[in-house]
Formats: sequence, C-alpha cells, structure tokens
Amino acid sequence: TALNPWDVMLCVSGTAIACENALVVAIICYSPALRTPMFVLVGSLATADLLAGLGLILNFVFQYVIRSETVSLLTVGFLVASFAASVSSLLAITVDRYLSLYNALTYYSERTVLCIHTMLAGAWGVSLCLGLLPVLGWNCLHDRAACSVVRPLTKSNVTLLSASFFLIFLIMLHLYIEICKIVCRHAHQIALQQHFLTASHYVATKKGVSTLAIILGTFGASWLPFAIYCVVGDPEYPSVYTYATLLPATYNSMINPIIYAYRNQEIQRSMWVLFCGCFQAKVSFRSRSPSDV
Repeated sequence: TALNPWDVMLCVSGTAIACENALVVAIICYSPALRTPMFVLVGSLATADLLAGLGLILNFVFQYVIRSETVSLLTVGFLVASFAASVSSLLAITVDRYLSLYNALTYYSERTVLCIHTMLAGAWGVSLCLGLLPVLGWNCLHDRAACSVVRPLTKSNVTLLSASFFLIFLIMLHLYIEICKIVCRHAHQIALQQHFLTASHYVATKKGVSTLAIILGTFGASWLPFAIYCVVGDPEYPSVYTYATLLPATYNSMINPIIYAYRNQEIQRSMWVLFCGCFQAKVSFRSRSPSDV
C-alpha cells in the first residue's frame, strides 16, 4: 500500500510526542524530590501523552505492516484511552491549581493527596473504559453505515467522546475563570494593604492571566476542531478533513510538556542533574506550587 503523507505526519508527530514525554517521565521517576501531588499530576499527563505517541507509531506500523481488523481495533482503543487520559489529566491539573488557590491554607494536607489520587484513579479508569468500548464491540466493522469519520468507531461512539470533551473543556473554562478572579482579588487585597497597586503587582497579575489564557487557548485550538468535526462530519467526506483536524489535536500532547513540565524550575534542575550528575546548582531553586502559572 502506498504511503499516505498524512499517516507519515501522524507517525512523526507521535515520535516527537513519545520522545518529549518519555524525558519528563524519566525525570520525575529519577528525582525523589518530585513526589509532590503537583508532579504526580504532571507525571500522569506525561505518561498519557507518552502512550498516545506510542499509539500513533503503532497505528502507522500496523496499518502498513500487519493489516488486521483485530489489531486495528486494539490500536484505536489504545489511542482513545491514551488521549482520554491526557485530557482527563489536564482537567485534574486544572482542579489542582484551583484548589491550591481556593484552599491555600489546607492544600498541603493528606486530604489533598487523597483527593488527587482519587481524581487520577477515576480519570484513568474512565479512560480505560472508553478505550475498551470499540474492542468490546462498539465498532462498525460489520455495519459500514454506522461508521463515523474515524473508522472503525461508530457515530454514537465519537459523539460520546466529543460530548465528554466539550464537558471537560467547559469545566476547565469555568475553573480558569475562577482562578483569574482569585488572582485579581489577591492583587487587589495587596494593593489595599499597601494603599496602591504597584507596577510589579500589575505586571504579575497580567502575566498570570495571560498564561492561563494561553494554556486554555492552546488546549481549545488543538482539540475543538476535531471534536466538532466528529459531530458534524460525515464518513462520506474526504478523509483529508479527518486528518486535517486530527493532526492539530496531536500537537496538544507535544505542547503539554513545554507548558506543564519544562517551564518548572525543579524539573529544569532535575534535568541537568539527570544528564550531568556533577551539576552543582549555583542558585537556589524554589519549589513552585500549582498556582504558579
């Protein structure tokens, strides 16, 4: 079978995703200091994106080397579970950032750790169930009329996945709006205490709000086109439309390590220690809380 350029680009994207996130997972596993709830969430996100990248590579290999309906179902189910876990981990990180600001006094407690572990267990459990649906029979291998724009998933299956994404996106949007309100309120309280709003406070507040907008905007720009097309698209449409909306969605897993991992000073220091063990920090690194965005 002749190589489809879109499949090649998806494979290349998967390779980049796997390499980036494998490094993050290695750093978090290698560094005992990175065991806080915040880094557990980042590790969950990196693991999900790593699996998604591997899934894209396996999908390319099996599509052109081992053409089998069973293998196709397993690969698609693996990809659905991985990307669902990635999106769910992003939601968990957003909830964690909100809790770190809303309940700042009680955030560093055993209850928070239990809450985060419960969120992750639920996120991965639901993601695994969504990935098993096509494998357990919710597919269109024997009913072509039920196929969606993403074969062999059915129309009802991709509708469920899209609806889940829209719900998660709305929850994240609401939480980030609340975070912005809390940040602005804190800046206002500091201004009242000091009788004026200094330029540094204004810049810090503006930077925080801008960063939150970039995070949510990147997530929405990556996934919204594909989620919308899954609902309104028709399987009779040219496959190029599916590829053109799916490829940007994979870029979100490529950008996640940059936003949530490589910008963190603790991970930067651990990266240096990992690659050159003789590194001695000449400056003090502050452990950043989830609210530092």
